[in-house]
Amino acid sequence: MRSFASVALAVAWRGIHNAFTNPAILMPSLLFPLFFFTAFAGGLSRISDVPGFDFPAGYTAFQFVFVFLQSAAFGGIFNGFAIARDFESGFARRLLLAAPRRTGIIAGYALVALVRWAATAAVVFAVALISGMEVLGDPAELFALVLLGLLVNVAALLWASGVAMRFRTLQAGPLMQVPVFLTLFLAPVYVPLDLLDGWIHAVASVNPATFLLEAGRGLFAGEPTEVGAAFAIALGAVALLMLWALRGLRSAESAG
Repeated sequence: MRSFASVALAVAWRGIHNAFTNPAILMPSLLFPLFFFTAFAGGLSRISDVPGFDFPAGYTAFQFVFVFLQSAAFGGIFNGFAIARDFESGFARRLLLAAPRRTGIIAGYALVALVRWAATAAVVFAVALISGMEVLGDPAELFALVLLGLLVNVAALLWASGVAMRFRTLQAGPLMQVPVFLTLFLAPVYVPLDLLDGWIHAVASVNPATFLLEAGRGLFAGEPTEVGAAFAIALGAVALLMLWALRGLRSAESAG
C-alpha cells in the first residue's frame, strides 16, 4: 500500500466487507434509526394536531428528516467503534506500520461510514414511504438534503475517529456518542422551534443542529429555509473535525 488512494480503498474494502457480512456490525446501525422513526413518527403522531404545528408534509415527514440526519451522525459514530475495535485487535497498529500515506486510513474509514449510512438511509426512506410519508421537495431539494446528510456523516466520523485514535479502546465509546446525542436532542426534535418554551427553546435557538434540522425539513417540504447557514455549519464542522481527526492520527502514530 503506497499511495493515498490505495490505502483508503484497502481500508474501505475491509470495513465494508466486514460490515455487510457480519450482522452484529450491520444490524445496530439499521435498527437504531428504525426504532426512533417508529417511536417518534408513530407514537407521537397526534402532535400534528397541536395548534401552531404547520409543517406542510405532515408529522411523519417532520420526524423522518430528524431520523435521516440522526442516522447520518450515528453512522459515523458506529464506524468510530470499528476504529477503536481495530486498535484493540492490533489491526490498526499493523496498518499504521504498513501504510506510508496514513491520512488514507481516515479516508478509508470515511468511505465505510458513507456506504453503511447509504444502506441505512435507503431502508429508513423505504419504510417511511410505506408508512405513507408525503414528499413535497423536488429532486434538487432532495439532493441537497442528501448532501447535507453526507456532510453530517463525515463530520461525525471525523469526531469519532479522533476520539478512537486518541484512546484506542472501545471504552471511549460514550465519549464518541454522548456529545452528538445531546447536540441532536437539544434541537427541535418533536415540535418546531416556535413551539418550544423555556430553557430548551433558548438552547435550541443557538444549537447548530437546529439549523441543520430546519434546513433539512424545509428542503423536504419544498420550502427551503436556513439552507446557507446549515451548509456553512456542516462544512465548518467537517473542516474543524478534520484537524481533530488528523491530530488523533498523530497521537496514534506516536503511541506506536
